[in-house]
Amino acid sequence: MSYRIVHYINQFFAGIGGEEKADHKPEAREGVVGPGLALNAAMKGRAEIVGTVICGDSYFAENMDKASAEILEMIRKFSPDAVVAGPAFNAGRYGTASGAVLEIVAKEFGIPVVGGMYPENPGAELYRKSAYIFKTSDSARGMGPAVQGMATLILKQLDGEKIGSPDEEGYIERGIRKNVFLEKVGGERAAEMLAKKLRGEPFKTEYPMPVFDRVAPNPPILDMKNAVVALVTSGGIVPKGNPDHIEASSATHYGEYSLAGVMTADEAHYETAHGGYDPTYANKNPNRVLPVDVMRQLEKEGVFKKLHEKFYATVGNGTSVGNTKKFGEEIVGKLKKDGVDAVIVTST
Repeated sequence: MSYRIVHYINQFFAGIGGEEKADHKPEAREGVVGPGLALNAAMKGRAEIVGTVICGDSYFAENMDKASAEILEMIRKFSPDAVVAGPAFNAGRYGTASGAVLEIVAKEFGIPVVGGMYPENPGAELYRKSAYIFKTSDSARGMGPAVQGMATLILKQLDGEKIGSPDEEGYIERGIRKNVFLEKVGGERAAEMLAKKLRGEPFKTEYPMPVFDRVAPNPPILDMKNAVVALVTSGGIVPKGNPDHIEASSATHYGEYSLAGVMTADEAHYETAHGGYDPTYANKNPNRVLPVDVMRQLEKEGVFKKLHEKFYATVGNGTSVGNTKKFGEEIVGKLKKDGVDAVIVTST
């Protein structure tokens, strides 16, 4: 007997379109769509995707309750044994929608569910306790390993097999504690780990602590009237045509642009490269994300001495922490060299 699987994907992986189709309303299709082909192959006939439910990322985010109800009803009609969502990789809205669908399916139907996300996807943090979420790469380049891992997890659940630890199975830690019985008591195990640490030998803690990136705030500027202030944005505002080809998601670089003589970021000369939000309003008035007009007015009123004649822009959508740290360090170095006293960082 082959298990019945319903697959949830977004408008992009369904081949409907990108951000311009992100308002696509939920729809159900018989059989396999897009990455479902690879997922079906990975399940090797033991399970089959009988239906695919598709929803635009923006539609789900803006109509979460309504979309959830619509999607749940569509899934119900396929009478599935399990539901798989994604993989969403590092697409934040897609990951959040996938996690929400898996959570409500698990609660309403009580059937196995599995997702796939990059660990930095906000959906992973929100829904890791609600579903097994296989740890993927940050982009669709890792589709093969992602669907293989997801297939293994869903089949194990369907077969009633024991699911191993996150390290063994490849899923994101769920923050759930389980009691286990070991030959040695905790004191002995702790002493052995301490001895290994002192000897410089590798060891693995039984209870890893979270690591937080703490940044001490800089002291306030005491004399704003003589300060040079700069604008930096992760909202993707760039000169018309995106001359540096900053990616709409998972950015690998940033742009440096002149504001010399620019009094406003108008739609004739600027646009957003960002692929993580509806660009309509930012493109109509780029000042909504990069407030050049307001900064020029404050400069004229003497609130601060001068607006720095360069601004820096990138896209925060899906961009890795490693790259953002690198961008920040480089931009700060340039701003210090130019004598900038303060920075206003805008996002979306």
